[in-house]
Amino acid sequence: MRIIAVIPARYEAQRFPGKLLADLAGKTVLQRTYEAVQQTKLFDEVWVATDSDAIARHIKTIGGQVYRSQLVHDCGSNRVAECAEQLDADVIINVQGDEPFISTQALSDLINAFKQDSEGSIDLASLMIPIANKEAIENPNVVKVVSDNQGRALYFSRAAIPFMRAPGQAFRHVGIYAFRKAALMDFYAQAPTPLEQAEKIEAIRYLEMGKVMQMLKTDFVGVGIDTPEDLVKAAALLG
Repeated sequence: MRIIAVIPARYEAQRFPGKLLADLAGKTVLQRTYEAVQQTKLFDEVWVATDSDAIARHIKTIGGQVYRSQLVHDCGSNRVAECAEQLDADVIINVQGDEPFISTQALSDLINAFKQDSEGSIDLASLMIPIANKEAIENPNVVKVVSDNQGRALYFSRAAIPFMRAPGQAFRHVGIYAFRKAALMDFYAQAPTPLEQAEKIEAIRYLEMGKVMQMLKTDFVGVGIDTPEDLVKAAALLG
């Protein structure tokens, strides 16, 4: 099984433009993410897919493999798909460019979901973590997921799902995806679907297409860098 990581790296970011090239303790945020993914030694290749000449030049200077997007994309999966289309891969893992503390265990769990799927029934896999805080459950910026008894995703929402008549447990979606290449290419060929557009959650497109998404419980939350304040916190973690 040939397994490749693709890091989508868009230059513009609504709250923190150019954040991937921001300095994080002597290296850029993107370089630290790229090196962290490489150092897991889980992948046959690691690529960065970007819409930016500056990011492309930067990755080349550190000896990385970079794919310069030719198209404008409205979601990370499409940017990954444009790159993956020209790669020899069975499974592709999408790692966000602002995750310098990416977990080797979380990535390994995603890969193992496919290695253990002898019947080839899983199209893609992703992560979820329990949330018990009522404020987080009701926060529309926190994407929730419900799954069946086998851990297959049933639905994602910004609303509080499931509705709990008694104390229970909800799950937050951790947006790291692993795809079979065929499923990713199918997604790429499909226009945005109605529920996906209503919720603004790209994972829903796979479900509306009838794809099987295996959800894995994790304790990895990540330290995504969305604001300059997040960058300061990340630098403190690096000491």
